[in-house]
Amino acid sequence: MDTSASRSFAARVPVVFAVAVLVVALDQGSKFWAESALAGRAPVPVLGEFLRLRLLYNSGAAFSIGAGSTWVFTIITAVAVVVLVRFALKPASVVQAVALSLLLGGAVTHLLDRLFRAPGFARGHVVDFIDYNGWFVGNVADIALFCGAVLLLITALFGSDPARGGAEDRGAEDGGADGPGTAAGR
Repeated sequence: MDTSASRSFAARVPVVFAVAVLVVALDQGSKFWAESALAGRAPVPVLGEFLRLRLLYNSGAAFSIGAGSTWVFTIITAVAVVVLVRFALKPASVVQAVALSLLLGGAVTHLLDRLFRAPGFARGHVVDFIDYNGWFVGNVADIALFCGAVLLLITALFGSDPARGGAEDRGAEDGGADGPGTAAGR
């Protein structure tokens, strides 16, 4: 790794972990609030019926898919956290690092729910409380996961730095100094 890449890596690590920790703190704090303020209450309208606050415990994945397989989602989430840490720390653009940090924070906080919430270790339910017009109920981690995925999609479509048009990616993909399709070009 050359000195500019190692400086970039050293500068990226605090950003990666700061964003991920912020997501975890906001998500867990909002879940604590939701459990104390919304338990036993009817849905609270925020924007009429379109956006409401309603406390639910989700043992499954998105849209409560696989509700009886909580332990499977715990394992998948743990693997995702390891993979996301690895990719978030690889040489990449700041935009990709932030996107991966958002995904990492969302995955970590969901893993914490699965590991430490009722009904028990590795079978815990995720606390959801933001009801989107009855389509689905989510939480702050879900928002971070969505935003991270959108940012990754943008970098995949337009290059690693959308503000600069991804010029540094095109050189590597066209067989530049790092060769075609290498991690340094992404």
